[in-house]
Amino acid sequence: MADWATISSLATAGGTLVLAVASFASIRSADRAALSAERAVQASLRPVLISSRVDDPDQKLVWMDGHWTRLHGSAGYVRVEDGRLYLAASLRNVGPGLGVIHGWRFADDDTYADRRPAAPDAFRRQSRDLYVAPGDTGFWHAAIREPADPDHAPLVQRLKSRERINIDLLYGDHEGGQRTISRFALIPRGDDDQSWFCQVVRHWNLDRPDPR
Repeated sequence: MADWATISSLATAGGTLVLAVASFASIRSADRAALSAERAVQASLRPVLISSRVDDPDQKLVWMDGHWTRLHGSAGYVRVEDGRLYLAASLRNVGPGLGVIHGWRFADDDTYADRRPAAPDAFRRQSRDLYVAPGDTGFWHAAIREPADPDHAPLVQRLKSRERINIDLLYGDHEGGQRTISRFALIPRGDDDQSWFCQVVRHWNLDRPDPR
């Protein structure tokens, strides 16, 4: 004679298991959809800074102490006046998001090929955030005004000897995320000691996996 109580319990357990599997599959599907949506939002906010084009318009740069210059497209700038060192680079944002430059660092020549860049807390903070709109040109500029600064002498020496200068820029999106470090090389151009060419070298992602 059938044990209806046992059959009923088994049926209930089976139904519960089916519901649990369906719920788990639904949750996984929802998680994947949410993750895809989050990635899409992040991609729409992501800045990617490179050197600007040669035919991009000139930009007027003014430092806090009144020093100024007119920077051509694809150009770098390295100048010493009254012991103060001024640096700048013409940039373009090829990403879809607003780029906010937070800091910079003088980088050695041999660190970009097979080493990670320095930690974010090793970067010099900008006196003010610098913004580069998506699909538009912008600039980075900084200054070292104290000759006793440890980076002052080596940078001045590279200026005088017309050697390449590597600068790492730390930046992210306008919400403070997707931090990226991009290395730019300021390369002497011709025999004019005032003329420098800006070239992007490499990008490192800090808040997401690197593409390589």
